[in-house]
Amino acid sequence: MCGVIGLIGTSQASNKVLRGLSLLQHRGQDAAGILSYDESGFHYVRNLGLVENVFTAENMKSLTGEMAIGHVRYGTAGKSELRNVQPFLLNFPYGIGMVHNGNLVNFQALTHELKTKYQRQPLADSDTENIINLFAEGLSASAQMRAPAFEDISRAVSFIFQKAVGSYSIVTMVAGFGLVAFRDPHGFRPLMMGSRRSSSEKVEYAFASESSVLDFLGFEKFENVLPGELICVNLKGEVFRKTIGTQKHRPCMFEWVYFAAPQSEIEGSPVYKARIALGKKMAVTVRERMQKDDIQFDVVAPVPETARTAAIALAEELGVPYREVLIKNRYITRTFILDTQDKRDQAVQLKLAPVCSEIKDKRVLLVDDSIVRGTTSRKLIELVRMAGAKEVYFASTCPPIKHPCYYGIDFPMENELLAHNKSLEGIEKALGADGVIYQEVSALEEALFPDRKITPCMACLTGEYPTATEGVNDLIKTRNEDRCAYK
Repeated sequence: MCGVIGLIGTSQASNKVLRGLSLLQHRGQDAAGILSYDESGFHYVRNLGLVENVFTAENMKSLTGEMAIGHVRYGTAGKSELRNVQPFLLNFPYGIGMVHNGNLVNFQALTHELKTKYQRQPLADSDTENIINLFAEGLSASAQMRAPAFEDISRAVSFIFQKAVGSYSIVTMVAGFGLVAFRDPHGFRPLMMGSRRSSSEKVEYAFASESSVLDFLGFEKFENVLPGELICVNLKGEVFRKTIGTQKHRPCMFEWVYFAAPQSEIEGSPVYKARIALGKKMAVTVRERMQKDDIQFDVVAPVPETARTAAIALAEELGVPYREVLIKNRYITRTFILDTQDKRDQAVQLKLAPVCSEIKDKRVLLVDDSIVRGTTSRKLIELVRMAGAKEVYFASTCPPIKHPCYYGIDFPMENELLAHNKSLEGIEKALGADGVIYQEVSALEEALFPDRKITPCMACLTGEYPTATEGVNDLIKTRNEDRCAYK
């Protein structure tokens, strides 16, 4: 899971991309980069670290031009090394820069094919490099004859669709042509388009992972880049669109549950509203458990930050006081997207501090957005007990995560998942909770899309994967090797 952004037709495009990346920082904290383009060519700055540490007033001066793309990285393929930091750049054909949010299932097979069939030698171990090389291969025929045209871009994207299996929301620049955006046929990862008229009446265009970024930058007329859709904006400001190929739309449910900013709207479903609905539906299941096991709560408390909205709605529905009994250290990063278990363990200890006066001798219901590995949940339950709680129960607004994700969320191995092959009693014992209460799958689906027009990807809950999963063993092997390298 990463964050991408691209702008065209605006002065100081890179400065606006920088502001957008700051709003996408929650989507990736490993690294950040910006690539801009003007008549003299490409200019880029990229490095490991947070946005505020990568970019300076001095290095931003080099990012000139009216077209720029940017990326914040949360690595699910490839080590945290500079060679894997996006944007990626190729000098032939034409000159291509690319940013990518997603994950390829057939990464290893594609790498082998690119090396043996197309004689393209990998310089990184990132699936984005596979995609940019496929794109370049698809464009190379026309590069022998003329400048790129929309038909050439369409053929290149079609070539990617034929070869790449998995999730990819892409923003790319082609020198001498313009800005290109497209999504995989299932639309796993979000991508929005916005436009606006500048003071000079020139139309500016932007693409970003979340609508909140476009809104902040003053863009209007938001719309989703549709699954399987290609949108191009050339250097003259002309827009070209084409649906290359689609499958059943399967946006990742984890965007609403955890990843996306609460002020964003994805696939027409506002994130904040969805989390309120998750809390209300959670109340139904919690009330049933209370009646069944004769349980009472004195306090409903969120695990900051993502679960706060749902916890408020849950407390209102139950008529139980809402209290914030865990105070977050704002300088600690999101522990879920740290790259090793050791880092997560250490971060949790620093991340949250209990308010003992609101916990002592209380029956506490902690509410979190999800339980993945159980690291945070287990330590927080222990923390609340040590602060004097009489009983500690744990509610997850997401159903049990039992299966790996191969589409960009960082749990590609079954043995990492707390709920895999465990009964509810086994989960409660592992966490040290008096009780654990999970959201129902049907309730989750209804909370995100009440009209049921879209069925989100819930493969990590159900084990039903929207794509073929050949190559998964290679993906897991690579991820294991990366973890060893991190340590």
